[in-house]
This record gives sequence, structure tokens and C-alpha cells, in this order.
Amino acid sequence: MGYRPKQPVPYSHKLHAGDLGIDCRYCHVGVEVGPKATVPPTQTCMNCHALIKTDSEKLQLVRDRWKSGFPMPWVRVHKTPDYAYFNHSAHVKVGVSCRSCHGRVDQMEEIMQVERLSMGWCLECHRDPAPHLRPVSEVTHLAWEPGPDQATFALQTMATRNITPPTDCSGCHR
Repeated sequence: MGYRPKQPVPYSHKLHAGDLGIDCRYCHVGVEVGPKATVPPTQTCMNCHALIKTDSEKLQLVRDRWKSGFPMPWVRVHKTPDYAYFNHSAHVKVGVSCRSCHGRVDQMEEIMQVERLSMGWCLECHRDPAPHLRPVSEVTHLAWEPGPDQATFALQTMATRNITPPTDCSGCHR
């Protein structure tokens, strides 16, 4: 927890995801379709920055990388150990929010790890996923708060979607 590596460009999630309201899935395109959320390619940055802040010194490396065809050397913040399997899409598709693991990214100037992401921490959620479930339409709405009927909603959701997270070793260690 608290890991906050220096990035090659000062990217503000608060500005992009918070103030501008850019959905997490715009940059992290793999989150709904595969195991990895993916670090965005430089082209994703340039979709906007080819027209916006085109002379910003802070974005010079982004422009240089885009012109050269080399990817941005982002430093990964959240990483599952190689011996554990984690699938983003399996979580997102049932209504586990980005916020459950990554925190209020929309309020972070610099992205940092806010949860332990340990085996015990994951098992706590797998044993009791109800507090982490929300409507799938609200998965990337990081300010969303559960209402007073959260327990009922979660139990109904778990029953109708057959949500039974694995708690045995082979669920994550394959």
C-alpha cells in the first residue's frame, strides 16, 4: 500500500477521470473483455492531445513516443504476482467496481496503490462479495455510493448472476 512510482509524464487521474469525467474504459480498454485492464497505448493519449495542449512541455515525451512508434514507458502500479491469476473482466462484468481495488482514482493526482491486494485481502472479498457489488452500469462511476438497500440488491444480484467467487487455491493459482 502507498506504492506511487514516478511516472515518465505527470498524468493526473484526478483531471482526466475526475474533473473531465473520462470513463476508465476509454484508456483501459481490456478491462471488460479480458484478464488485463491494459496500460493505454500512446495513441490513446494522442486522440485528445493531438489537438489539446499541443505545445505543453509536460507532454513532449508523449508526442515523441507517438512519432517514434515506441510505447510510453509507464510504470505499472497494480500488479498481480505471476503465481496468481486475476481476471479484470470477470469482476467488472458482475458489478465489482474499479474503486473496490484501486480506490478513488478520480481524486488522485498521482495513481497509487491503496489496497493490500494480498491473498488474504482477495479472500475477504471472495468470501463476502456483497459490499463490493453495484449495478454493472455503475462499475466505473467511482463516486457511486450504495443505498440503504445494498444488502438486498447484493443478495439478489448474487443469486440471479450465480456469483460464487472461488475460495479454493485453484481459483487463483492455476
